[in-house]
Amino acid sequence: MTPGQGHAIFTAECSHSFHFHCITSCVKFGNHVCPVCRAKWKEIPFHVSSDSPRARSRVNPVNMNRRQAHMSFQHPLLHNLEPCIFNDDETLDTTFKTSGVCYNGSINTVEIKTYPEYSAIPESISTDNFTILIHLKAPLGPRNEISSKNVYVDAEDSRTHRAPVDIVTVLDVSGSMSGMKLALLKQAMGFVIQNLGPLDRLSVIAFSSTARRLFPLRRMSEFGRQEAFQAVNSLTTSGGTNITEGLRKGAKVIEERKEKNPVCSIILLSDGQDTYLLSPTLHNGQHTQPDYRSLVPSSIRDRTVHNVPVHVFGFGSDHDSISMHSISETSGGTFSFIEGEGAIQDAFAQCIGGLLSVVVQEMQVRLECLHHNVQLGWIKSGRYASWVTDGRRSGTIDAGDLYADEERDYLVSVNVPPDHHETHLLRVSCVYSDPVTKEVINPAAVELKISRPELVVSQTMSIEVDRQRNRLQAAEAMAEARASAEHGELSEAVRLLEDCRKRIFESEAAKSGDQLCASLDAELKEMQARMVDRQHYEAMGRAYVLSGLSSHLCQRATTRGDSTNSGSFTQTYQTPSMVDMLQRSQTFSPATRQSNSKMRHTLSFPARPKPRIIINALDSLPSTYWQLALVRFPFRILMDYLLNETALNSGGMKTFWDTIVLVDHSTWTIPHLKPKPCMPPPELEKVVADSRLKDLTKLAC
Repeated sequence: MTPGQGHAIFTAECSHSFHFHCITSCVKFGNHVCPVCRAKWKEIPFHVSSDSPRARSRVNPVNMNRRQAHMSFQHPLLHNLEPCIFNDDETLDTTFKTSGVCYNGSINTVEIKTYPEYSAIPESISTDNFTILIHLKAPLGPRNEISSKNVYVDAEDSRTHRAPVDIVTVLDVSGSMSGMKLALLKQAMGFVIQNLGPLDRLSVIAFSSTARRLFPLRRMSEFGRQEAFQAVNSLTTSGGTNITEGLRKGAKVIEERKEKNPVCSIILLSDGQDTYLLSPTLHNGQHTQPDYRSLVPSSIRDRTVHNVPVHVFGFGSDHDSISMHSISETSGGTFSFIEGEGAIQDAFAQCIGGLLSVVVQEMQVRLECLHHNVQLGWIKSGRYASWVTDGRRSGTIDAGDLYADEERDYLVSVNVPPDHHETHLLRVSCVYSDPVTKEVINPAAVELKISRPELVVSQTMSIEVDRQRNRLQAAEAMAEARASAEHGELSEAVRLLEDCRKRIFESEAAKSGDQLCASLDAELKEMQARMVDRQHYEAMGRAYVLSGLSSHLCQRATTRGDSTNSGSFTQTYQTPSMVDMLQRSQTFSPATRQSNSKMRHTLSFPARPKPRIIINALDSLPSTYWQLALVRFPFRILMDYLLNETALNSGGMKTFWDTIVLVDHSTWTIPHLKPKPCMPPPELEKVVADSRLKDLTKLAC
């Protein structure tokens, strides 16, 4: 460091010089590369040793101004060194006791229904492939149950009447996530943090060339939320994409935690391809595809040890949808394709809407043949494991966890022998555990029988059975079309989808006006449009098809394209909790005051309904920045974006934005910077009186 005309001058190892106070402002937000030549610095103007992991990391805690008395922290957010064992998770709150989901007895158990393909078969006829539909519906969640009794439950109370969750988010912060992508990711994470309750715990892993844990599993109390907001807002981007290392560290958080919440999941988001592990290998002179399962840590692959689904979000057109779909499939999670930048928050909202409403865990569906000559044939259970035992007289489906009000459908075939009067075919039962009380629950079993008259004049196939048959046929067509497309046979892929559309159109369910059939037809048509040529398929077709397969085979909502929008044809599996969370997301603004007074002091969420916003802008800030984002995005997100950008002043030296300081609950300001002449604060205050920046292009230079 050398003196220079009244300012301390910092000379970096790449020989470029900067004002010390300017460059430290940049470093506080994790920028550890030279603004001029983009060289990565090992020595930075920060009060830690240069060989410390904290000095090298792109993820640094934000130094909060002392004037923020209500936001001061009693201990540092991030540790200088990660512990060897991640057993530093925050202790669970054992003072709160809940009664789980049982509010009014038996109606809050899983509902079982069965539907035969036909209600009657002539007594002299036998058949080998008689189809039976098994329909399951999870009980209502606490919020839905109480609301159905016309008792109001606010969001904060609903958080304490459900199973608490442990969530680990594994976030890509490689160089390709820079700019508005990172800003929108921060906003989405802010929404997640805001909607977790004081019993839920969150940990965040950021990865690029390497991975780093921002903070251990921490309860999202008021204090925990403040720390989480601070950590997420400090994220910056650089480097490559090491998905494997990010997942490994996320799994380590789960494996080594000393305490466990009832529900646990990993959320992974990336916009690129793993550049550190996956590459085609040469075998017998031919290139073979990489082993995508190797991306998943062994502790997650072996679901008998840790049942931790990884819900994967592929972002944009450049991500490796094949590997990311494989991660979700191997772990028991879902794969979503976020096509547009603005859909990140809604995609996360839909996912956590489910995770925050788990009412059934480790459910097994048990099948038992009743007639002595009846045997099981096949079981079509999608991604859920199933097996037949006892000489084909018994079967089991491993149905896993269910969200509140979630529905599952499985098709089973049996042989039907000749019989008189009626034939008892199947007994269906299930067993599962309550995630809160850990009580093992066995709802009443259901028996299925069909009548056996001498003659059946006419009858129609069950619409319920036909509907699910169409769903499975559509999934099979998607898989076959994708296989053809991967071999370059796009016209064949389109033909396979068209044939499936015709079969669905001619089915009894479609003729009855069934909504699922209409949705399947629209979805298959959309896939055809994304397979017009190789470029379209690789950019937006492959991921779309894989996300559709994940949704239909898991029977769980996934995001693809604009699929979370109202009226979308992919809303088939959305639960009420997902819909509720999506509605919150679509009305959510980081600057909007929350209705619950308990939340009014959390970082990035001002307490008053219409906070006064003052922006002191650099004279030299290019007006294109304002034109880029001010119309669309909330103030806080815009500021996160600009704080990570640089602007050339008249002397040619890089100048950096200083720290945003929350002076009080109602005023945002950037100290020590001259106001931008074309945007006088009074005029700006009038425009943004509703806490969001709108229509500011008319104010830009």
